[in-house]
Amino acid sequence: MTMTTLITERLLLKPLISEDAIQIQKLYPRWEIVRYMVASVPWPYPDNGAENYVNNVALPDMAKGIAWFWTIRRRESPDDLMGLICLYDVEDNNRGFWLAPEYQGLGYMREASIVATNYWFNTLNKPLLRAPKASLNSSSRRISVDSGMRLVRTEKKEYVSGTLDSELWEITRDEWNARQGC
Repeated sequence: MTMTTLITERLLLKPLISEDAIQIQKLYPRWEIVRYMVASVPWPYPDNGAENYVNNVALPDMAKGIAWFWTIRRRESPDDLMGLICLYDVEDNNRGFWLAPEYQGLGYMREASIVATNYWFNTLNKPLLRAPKASLNSSSRRISVDSGMRLVRTEKKEYVSGTLDSELWEITRDEWNARQGC
């Protein structure tokens, strides 16, 4: 399946390409972003961390058809990356995202999450979306709550910042589409 650019009122979600690693490397290695990422994310973040991740993890998984990655950009400045959102066809971890701190709190991630979740259910035709998160990640939690997801499990997990309480949220395609008026 060929990925397309997803467009919202304010955003362009462009499929990830190798050249995006340069901007990711400038934005991503900040504690405000990585502290709630899974412990496999190296910290301190290496100088080639983004290049390694994009070229050796994200793009190969996209080629296998098990992952879909988009860079998040404002329509008014389409060359400037401000975050990333991905969908993964793996058990209990179907959606992940990050946004540079200077763009947080403005509703961008909520907007990106809606269009990506809609892609998951209505383009990829998946029946269920599950999203794990650190319980302390209140911004991510609000996106789950506001989109109608329900908490289905709590447990301890390893994150970059240590062992934390973790939550697993889910929503079905039927529930999502009912909320979206589809």
